[in-house]
Amino acid sequence: MTISIKPERSLTADHLKVGVYANRRELGRAAGIEAAEAVRNRLKEKEQVRIVFAAAPSQNEFLEQLALEHGIDWNRITAFHMDEYIGLPQGSPQRFSEFLKRSIFNKVQPGVVHLIDGSDGVEAECRRYAELLQEAPIDFVFLGIGENGHLAFNDPPVADFADPYAVKAIPLETACRQQQVNDGCFPDLNAVPTHALTLTIPVLMSAYRLFCMVPGPTKREAVRNTLKLSITTACPATVLRTHLNCTLYVDNDSFDMTSYG
Repeated sequence: MTISIKPERSLTADHLKVGVYANRRELGRAAGIEAAEAVRNRLKEKEQVRIVFAAAPSQNEFLEQLALEHGIDWNRITAFHMDEYIGLPQGSPQRFSEFLKRSIFNKVQPGVVHLIDGSDGVEAECRRYAELLQEAPIDFVFLGIGENGHLAFNDPPVADFADPYAVKAIPLETACRQQQVNDGCFPDLNAVPTHALTLTIPVLMSAYRLFCMVPGPTKREAVRNTLKLSITTACPATVLRTHLNCTLYVDNDSFDMTSYG
């Protein structure tokens, strides 16, 4: 079993536990080790464990470490992902399903992988995926926070803390689409799809435990807002402070030390 990595600093914001690490590699390793231990423990309690994964470069180091961890019976894992672009054809490398195949699914081979298909039949796909999510409780969500404070693709204009839907189609904010360019996923803004499918905030917040990995200087304002602003959809990630079992992993680039003394 891998030895845990301690943060340089720990704090809380309401219920949200926060660990500050030296850099994104230490952040990702620490989160991967702790998430793996949580999954192993959950598998001792349940025959099947259901996990929702985020797909973004911010998750790279975390997913790399998670794939290296031993003692997880991945055959007993049912995997979901939290969002997908509408309109990208099957096999497009920018599809989040393709990212997760490369980064984790093809490496560890979960017993069941439910992929969102945003290429056709949007309303039917929302219903299909919602039904799969609602078959049993979600155990873990592995997520990040967007530059505009979004969770999954719940941008401020469409985020709803009491959303009646489990999965919905939404237009993407320009700031959200620009992040995809900043992350190197698309060459320019015109290449980024304008709409996507997303799991809604109540689904994400329903999980037994959340691990939220947010490295890098482009996320500094989002992290500050998440920890400091009132809990509203103006910064959807503020809702993480209400979850009783969520840990936020940040690094010295994404965490503004001057705001916390």
